[in-house]
Amino acid sequence: MIIPTLDTARLTLRAYREDDAPAIAALHGDREVVRFISPDGEPEGSLADAWDHIAKHTGHWLLKACGKWAVVEKTTHRFVGRVGYLNPPYEWPGLELGWTFCRDVWGMGYATEAAHVALNWGFENLPTDEIISAIHPDNAASIRVAKRIGERHLREGTVSGKPCLIYGMSRNEWRGSVSART
Repeated sequence: MIIPTLDTARLTLRAYREDDAPAIAALHGDREVVRFISPDGEPEGSLADAWDHIAKHTGHWLLKACGKWAVVEKTTHRFVGRVGYLNPPYEWPGLELGWTFCRDVWGMGYATEAAHVALNWGFENLPTDEIISAIHPDNAASIRVAKRIGERHLREGTVSGKPCLIYGMSRNEWRGSVSART
């Protein structure tokens, strides 16, 4: 499986590389960044954890034909976050589009920019009728990103035994939003 590379005006979404491990460890080691996504709200910032993340999501591409991308700035090539898909076969609410970005780029619109291109890629390339984003109820920033890319609140759900809000859209809603933009 060749992991596609996607570009936006300011960002490149590319396959993880082994040398991303220190940047991922730093991202996942920031308590403020992971407070809504870590199973226990605690950082997991070791290089071993970062390696596990890279291996897990590279394997997800092989098994599911989708997964997470490393997000880098085009001008600096600096790793600034991750965006993409997760859909384990057990105890998951659906094909989930998620995003996590380094705190120093919060507020720059990177999450919206990357999530939007990833959402379009998903509907253009995956055999799904719905893409969701499972968001912690207190994560106002991610709720704003979900709304900016056209997702709406669909239902309540659980991830890893914890309640979440399920935002998302259907393929037909996506088609309508693409038609409205063209």
